[in-house]
Amino acid sequence: MNISQSRGLGTVLPLTSFENVFLFLLNIILATAIVFFNASAFLSIVMNRSLRNENRFMYMLSTCLSDICTGVSYYYVGVMDVRDYYDSPNRTFHIVPTFLGLSYMAILAAQADRYHAVSAPFKYSQRMTRNRTLLVILAYWVYAFLIVAVNNLVPMGVAKTVTSFGTFVANIFTVIIMIGLNVRLFFIAKFQLEREPPSAERDNKRASVYLIVIVAVCFLITWLPIFIHVIVCNFAGSSCYTFKNEGTDPLRILPRVNAVLTPLLYIRGCSALRSTLLSKVWKTECCRRKGVNPQNMEKTVNRM
Repeated sequence: MNISQSRGLGTVLPLTSFENVFLFLLNIILATAIVFFNASAFLSIVMNRSLRNENRFMYMLSTCLSDICTGVSYYYVGVMDVRDYYDSPNRTFHIVPTFLGLSYMAILAAQADRYHAVSAPFKYSQRMTRNRTLLVILAYWVYAFLIVAVNNLVPMGVAKTVTSFGTFVANIFTVIIMIGLNVRLFFIAKFQLEREPPSAERDNKRASVYLIVIVAVCFLITWLPIFIHVIVCNFAGSSCYTFKNEGTDPLRILPRVNAVLTPLLYIRGCSALRSTLLSKVWKTECCRRKGVNPQNMEKTVNRM
């Protein structure tokens, strides 16, 4: 253990220069923004019965919950001098990266859900009941923490080998799947839904598809750098350059930026969610003066 570690846990960088203080404050602001916007979206969905009745909003709830945990944990891994690795004395035992991975799985599952709902609506309504949707969400949460338990129970060498190979394979396949689903969903929204007669249901379908496509695109933009980094390092068979800690590593900061963008996109892309947020969660006066009624907005939500 070096001298700095023996003196206790310090800040992400020594607060001895303007640049270091700026990065320190920026990470605090990022953590606060992640928690604030995701908690706001989470409460808005919980407080709106119509939204809770839709499967796609269950995936949004899952994403918001995991991102809230990401934001809270970033006060530790992003603000303090933490290198979250196997042999680090201040590691989080794989728990913090798991919250990011859960957001990843939730968005991928939401993409598949929208694809199934739009391409085969009758079969979707029969197969994907509310209970089955919740079971899918529970399954990937349990799977994620089962992997955490295994990594913490097996010897470090085995954990490194399993995690390296598993992450390498998962990154390649899931990125291909996510890009493929994105392209397919875009063409469905652009061409297939255009052939349907104009209706509120068609507009809601198209809006929900465009929303998940945009969310997935932003996800890929912020996550592809670290995916490519992991893939290249595995192909090279050597350990790549690592930064001093989590809070100074841009490859690990970008996924946290995505944790802010995702709830903002949900709020911007769904009028019923936005109305509930303004009138019930934030309780803004402008919303009241304009006479926005969340109950009327709920009637426009697609109940698929």
